[in-house]
Amino acid sequence: MSFIYNRTVRFSDTDAAGVVYFANVLSICHEAYEASLEALGINLKAFFTNPSIAFPIVHANVDFLRPMYCGDELRVRLIPQKLSVDKFEITYEIVITDVLVAKAITRHVCIDVNSRSKQELSGEIMQWLETNRKEAEGAERRKSREVM
Repeated sequence: MSFIYNRTVRFSDTDAAGVVYFANVLSICHEAYEASLEALGINLKAFFTNPSIAFPIVHANVDFLRPMYCGDELRVRLIPQKLSVDKFEITYEIVITDVLVAKAITRHVCIDVNSRSKQELSGEIMQWLETNRKEAEGAERRKSREVM
């Protein structure tokens, strides 16, 4: 099964209209990303404060399909994919009670912190990508068998 992050929408996530503020959806997605790294045994403090490499987001987008309100129980499915030797992308599917309410994408590039130049993805991120790819493919195969 692909990585699933469960999260309850909090009042602080919402705007004056009572729905999740658009920028907070990306924050929730980033929480899911962090949780998936941690689930693989990656030390978050070392990962995000590593003095030699970083994985900044170079592109992000969100499609809102239904509103999300305070108290909603979210399931965030994380589907990462390697794009090149120095770049990966994560697709997030946000679901409430089996209804897709939002989809998001973040694209990350691996850089050398000192020179700010691109470099190949680290072994630890490659392992994370491979583990999640296999889980996502397995989930898709199971889903396609259910449809038949």
